[in-house]
Amino acid sequence: MTKIMRSMLVLAAVSVAGSMGFAQSSGEAVYKANCQSCHGTSGTPSPGIAKMMGVKAVSDPDIKKLTAEQEFDSVKNGKGKMKPFASKLTDAQIKDAVTYFRSLK
Repeated sequence: MTKIMRSMLVLAAVSVAGSMGFAQSSGEAVYKANCQSCHGTSGTPSPGIAKMMGVKAVSDPDIKKLTAEQEFDSVKNGKGKMKPFASKLTDAQIKDAVTYFRSLK
């Protein structure tokens, strides 16, 4: 009986963990997989990345004045030291990631 209970608890934990992953928006998931390493979890890059790559925080006035379309173009085609993501992400994924990034402001 104890073995069965333990198995059921493990199965329940795995199910809950799996469903929690689906709670993320697609933009958040794309951002975390492709953008977070340079732009930071909350849209603020680490000081080292900011200095080395010239990455600005989502709260920076220069970033705040950009339109969603300008940010989309930067992600799709690349800008500065950022490589283009046109061959890696669909337009819909880029749009979702940009929408998520802009929500961090």
